[in-house]
Amino acid sequence: MKIEVFEMERWQSEWEHIVDYNISESGVKPFRLDELVGPDLLDGIRQTKLGYTQTDGTHELKKTIAAIYEDKAKPENILVTSGSAEANFILMWRLIEPGDEVLFMVPNFMQMHGLINNFAAKRKTFALKENLDWNPDLEELKKLVTKETKLIIITNPNNPTGGQLSEESRQAIIDLAQWADAWLISDEVYQGAEFDGIITPSFWGSYDKAFVTCGLSKAYGLPGLRVGWVVTPAEYKNELWSYKDYTSITVSAVSDRLAQIALAPEKRSQILGRTREIINKNYTILEDWMENQDGLFSCTPPKAGAIAFPKYNIDINATELVTHIRETKSVLLQPGDQFGMDHHIRFGLGEEEHYYKTALALVAEGLEEIKQHKG
Repeated sequence: MKIEVFEMERWQSEWEHIVDYNISESGVKPFRLDELVGPDLLDGIRQTKLGYTQTDGTHELKKTIAAIYEDKAKPENILVTSGSAEANFILMWRLIEPGDEVLFMVPNFMQMHGLINNFAAKRKTFALKENLDWNPDLEELKKLVTKETKLIIITNPNNPTGGQLSEESRQAIIDLAQWADAWLISDEVYQGAEFDGIITPSFWGSYDKAFVTCGLSKAYGLPGLRVGWVVTPAEYKNELWSYKDYTSITVSAVSDRLAQIALAPEKRSQILGRTREIINKNYTILEDWMENQDGLFSCTPPKAGAIAFPKYNIDINATELVTHIRETKSVLLQPGDQFGMDHHIRFGLGEEEHYYKTALALVAEGLEEIKQHKG
């Protein structure tokens, strides 16, 4: 079976370890192992047996994850995966049949967009509107959902905009999914990275055909652990687990143990506090920088995630623009057309202050060269 190339992932994978400055990432600066685990726990980590763990996640980890969703989830609702990317993949693999009508939010992380095509479904998109604070036009959305709609896919908080669905939008999506008797997947990997510290409400527990995916890569600064999860109605858990038997089988024993440590309530609070500090500081830096670019950028301030998605007003394609900056300044950015919205750039907000300021200064140089060429 031929597949559609996942352009955004290929772009990052090809260049992120080659450039001098990478400010394309949507998560915060990763922890070192000795920052996550102090000396008192290191001995226990060293004694971890490097065999197969329980393939749907150890009971201890599933219990810890379920507690995030308070009394709405139990360990039997949790399937631990190799990152949220695997969580998304096995859900799509299970839920989509050729010809199914699938409704997909844009702009968005395009993994599931590509999977809709790869699994030969019929893709329809609904747009988030910047003039609506990155919410959908609900009248437009209502016209798109039909009795044939099999699946609705959202990301909340959103990537790349950093937006959050309003309560009105959230309830409208639930109501439409119920009316159509459609599955609902909510990718919530940015939950916990809210600028104001108020956790975005999960779609879990809002509807009996809703699934939630999440993981440790973004809000937690632990992408190298490759730990994600699906929160699933219990009656579908074993079925999804069977799909996982054909993919990664299990996360590593060390990752499972470290995830338990990271998600313990006190440690989780500390980690998310660090994330808020980083993203608030760096968005202030980015905002000041944009104000000094002679009106080149406009940006609806993000509400969550280590990302901002400003619009620029040069007549040039986004991939062409960021390619020039990468080739001439060795700074990696993410072009908006890779999320389904040209003339925007996704800036990461997760790096250290000096690194970030230096990278932005180089971006300004590259933009000035582009403006002179276009002028």
